[in-house]
Amino acid sequence: MDLVELTEEIVKSLVVHSDGVSVKEFPTEEEDVILIQVMVEEEDMGRVIGREGRTANAIRTLVQASSALHDNKYVKINIDKF
Repeated sequence: MDLVELTEEIVKSLVVHSDGVSVKEFPTEEEDVILIQVMVEEEDMGRVIGREGRTANAIRTLVQASSALHDNKYVKINIDKF
């Protein structure tokens, strides 16, 4: 499973409106960095970010750990609303 699919599965399991989740990978200028943009419905932002950002940090940790096992690139995840 690649990092975008993993991120999408995690986020979809957290939100109420799973149809409103969009996860895309964008190129960066740095060679060893992957940028993943997560878009969710406005009312699902709290579920994805969590209290004091703990859920968002947990998502980043899981995806970064998966990257370390496969291609060892640094992962940046941006979470925003539609």
